[in-house]
Amino acid sequence: MGLFDDDFYSTKVPRRKRRELEESKVLTSRKWTVHKSRRTMATWQVSVISSAVSAVVAVLLFSFVTGQFTDEKEAYVPQVVQNVTASSGDPFERIVQAAALVRPAVVSIINHKEDNEELNILDESALGSGVIYKKDDDKAFIITNNHVIEGSGKLEVVTVDGVTHKASLVGADKVTDIAVLSMDAKDVTTVAQIGDSSKLRLGETVIAIGNPLGLGDTLTSGIVSYTERTIPVSLNQDGVYDWEQEVIQTDAAINEGNSGGALVDLNGKVIGINTMKISDTGVEGLGFAIPANHVIQTADELATKGKISRSYLGVYSVDLNNPYVPLAEDQVKELNLPASVKEGVVVLDAVGPAEAAGLQFNDVITKFDDQAITSTLSLRRYLYEQTKIGDELKITYYRNGEVKQATVKLLEKPEE
Repeated sequence: MGLFDDDFYSTKVPRRKRRELEESKVLTSRKWTVHKSRRTMATWQVSVISSAVSAVVAVLLFSFVTGQFTDEKEAYVPQVVQNVTASSGDPFERIVQAAALVRPAVVSIINHKEDNEELNILDESALGSGVIYKKDDDKAFIITNNHVIEGSGKLEVVTVDGVTHKASLVGADKVTDIAVLSMDAKDVTTVAQIGDSSKLRLGETVIAIGNPLGLGDTLTSGIVSYTERTIPVSLNQDGVYDWEQEVIQTDAAINEGNSGGALVDLNGKVIGINTMKISDTGVEGLGFAIPANHVIQTADELATKGKISRSYLGVYSVDLNNPYVPLAEDQVKELNLPASVKEGVVVLDAVGPAEAAGLQFNDVITKFDDQAITSTLSLRRYLYEQTKIGDELKITYYRNGEVKQATVKLLEKPEE
């Protein structure tokens, strides 16, 4: 018994059939021919024909798959080759190429803080990274974070070849956390290419280059987890959020010392400056970089003027409705506000332009021009982004429950 219980699949001829074949030979030639033909077609001729058909089919299939049968396939092969470029091949090779392109422009920064300068003590907070982004005559300019160089006594830059250079602070901005340094451009051969951060896509591969924990020239990779994340920031490190920073979120490893380093796309262009990470138990892969478009605008102004000029009102305040630091019930009652007023900014002190306009302690600001002001953060954002030095600003506020208005001429914010 074979796999198939059918005589069609058997290659043996039974004895009885064999005797019948022998007897048929004595019949007339024509009858024998008919019998012979019919019997034979069921055996070796069927096998030969089947084998021939199978061979032809196999050749046709092979020709179709390999492209050797039709001219159309031959024309298609070079099109694929033409569309393949070096940068669209192995993604890991692209990381290698991008790192090699920008690596010489990324430096390590050593901040010899004033308190440690005499003892030459370095700790993790005194280490950071930077990116050489332009050369001007005999100077090279480096972008880094403000918190990297804050409280500096002496600044040094270590280039990728291990050579240490003296650096000078050109300007720094606490609000954007950007600073610009300068150094002798004599040995600088590479300047980083700046990309367009507005064109970043979710899931795009990026690499972070910097000086984490003093391990200079370190490379990590990841993806863009979010292109425009807004996170609250406490400018005075007092636990009260008084600014919002727009950042690129990435899962590329960013550690202490990476701050100020480059976040790079696979074309080798800097699309962000690494600035912070969330470090807590159970938290992993949450790093942030300031978008390059924001960075360059600030860096160019710092390089030119040494500071960022912003409008100044002269108000020290707290939020009327802050879920993190709420006012006590007796404090709210003392303001004597209408029940409809739920949000605003309570004035603690007024100096400069605000004092000149008549603002006082416990006044509650609710509008700038026709824009609602709900918090200190929105007050600062409106001043910095919607006004210029010298503008006249109309302020709506409540004093002892009565709505009032004042016009203030904004001055330039003094350096802190």
